[in-house]
Amino acid sequence: MLYALFDILQDSSFPGARLMTYITFRSVVALLLSLFIALVAGRRIIDRLQKMQVGEVIRDLGLDGQTAKTGTPTMGGIIIIISLVIPCLLIGNLANIYMILMLISTIWLGVLGFLDDYLKFKHHDKEGMKGKFKIIGQVGLGLIVGLTCWLSPQITQRQVTTVTRNVEVTLEGGASNDLAIETVDFEQPDVKSTQTTIPFVKNHNFDYASLTSWAGEYAQTAGWIVFILVVIFVVAATSNGANLTDGIDGLCAGTSAIICVALAIMAYLGGNVIYSTYLDIMYIPGSSELVVFMAAFIGALIGFLWYNAFPAQVFMGDTGSLTIGGIIAVYAILIHKELLIPLLCAIFFVEDISVMMQVSYFKYTKRKYGEGRRIFKMTPLHHHYQREAVPGAAVVFNRPVRAMHEAKIVTRFWIIGIFLAILTFITLKIR
Repeated sequence: MLYALFDILQDSSFPGARLMTYITFRSVVALLLSLFIALVAGRRIIDRLQKMQVGEVIRDLGLDGQTAKTGTPTMGGIIIIISLVIPCLLIGNLANIYMILMLISTIWLGVLGFLDDYLKFKHHDKEGMKGKFKIIGQVGLGLIVGLTCWLSPQITQRQVTTVTRNVEVTLEGGASNDLAIETVDFEQPDVKSTQTTIPFVKNHNFDYASLTSWAGEYAQTAGWIVFILVVIFVVAATSNGANLTDGIDGLCAGTSAIICVALAIMAYLGGNVIYSTYLDIMYIPGSSELVVFMAAFIGALIGFLWYNAFPAQVFMGDTGSLTIGGIIAVYAILIHKELLIPLLCAIFFVEDISVMMQVSYFKYTKRKYGEGRRIFKMTPLHHHYQREAVPGAAVVFNRPVRAMHEAKIVTRFWIIGIFLAILTFITLKIR
């Protein structure tokens, strides 16, 4: 809204109107505005949730301090969504396809998570929405994003080329020497492509169409179908991973904020033709608008963390966690960095995998030995560190023996998240 207004005012030489054309300025404003909204509106939303008695249902799982959290307001993800959407509507370019897709993803998953939380509150249990309905919602969003990337003429890539030519230079004394001069061709046409970024390789772009070369003249179409399937998987896996990570105070919000800072930097570099050429990374025309969105998202997460840090005054619930994971997934897909997610979001995936390993191993040992055994003391993985070891228990990994305080677990997970973000950037240059 304000972006469109200032765009009109530029023609009338209104002082400061050109500031809105700078991504960096709008990103800073979006971050500060979302942070302010989260801090101010957050307190009122928490009070409202308390009056409505929208409290978390806590099962006694033998974890230190868990039962004391019973009744803490949940559905706090509403704070994140409101704090994110308002700045984007005010200073975002609402004609930009990337901004539109991110807002759709936010609302879509926000509604899905809200329905899940509402059913938990209504029936006073932890079950909520059946898992298959969550998956259907995530698959639906994956289809929307994948098909839009395929069919929208606004979502393109540009192959910026560097040409080296030798020029003969006459040196002092009459001697001559060849001087290599590099020139960059920025004027290449924008093209639709199924290429994406892949780490650790010299030419770090991978084309999904290369997997379907057997399809002949339909290879490119088949490549887009493969891409859509990858999008669906990434959205579902990351969204559910964030959902499982949301188990102790500040863990999901803090870890996600670290991931989002890394993604914002990637979007800024990839959306600038000069920086992307210099760093030899994929240039995506128009994607710089995503930096404004992510700046608002980071501000919303930090503002929410103000109330969610230990001891939490509010939980985000599925309204927040499903939305956070989905936003990260869609954002990475739009800047063609989805294959970096297993490294950048490794905490989410380790939480996911720990649950799958635990369930599979328990079922296998129960069939084989008549008694189920466990790999971890408890899953998702962060609960493993919260639980005291039981001597003689049928657990593969029974250490640490003593339970760790959740604040220490969260801080260590944040440190690991920072390390993973740095490592993700390093992989783009180790090739």
